[in-house]
Amino acid sequence: MSNEGKWLVVKKRYGGLKGQWSLPAGFVEMGETADEAVIREVWEETGIQCRVKGLIGLRTGVIKGEISDNLLHFLLEPVSDQVVVSHQDNELYEARFMAIEELFHEKDASVILQYLIRKDITFLKQAISDLNPGDQFGYTAYKIFL
Repeated sequence: MSNEGKWLVVKKRYGGLKGQWSLPAGFVEMGETADEAVIREVWEETGIQCRVKGLIGLRTGVIKGEISDNLLHFLLEPVSDQVVVSHQDNELYEARFMAIEELFHEKDASVILQYLIRKDITFLKQAISDLNPGDQFGYTAYKIFL
């Protein structure tokens, strides 16, 4: 969310959200934490550098009785506001910051986006990164959002 309260949203070219406004999303790559992945994915999709303010929540489900589908929702703060999507033309129609009022009336807003607009997202779980569960685990990165 920008300092002006606008949300960074993307319009997907593929999948179940094709043609709908949604939040930037993607997969965690080997060697990164979920919060590092969200920063990378937002950068790759929009060219926006950001930092994680906290965890909003978790969406979890099973697709067709087989595929575990889990998504962590983070509240991010942009470091810049210049959206660049040229390198993601194959994945996105558009990416931009939109005011909540505009998103509220947008017919192509995803169900999750519509729900989040109506919720108070000031309750965040912030990262705790100074805990060590024990050297026996061999963590190279470890954070808890509590």
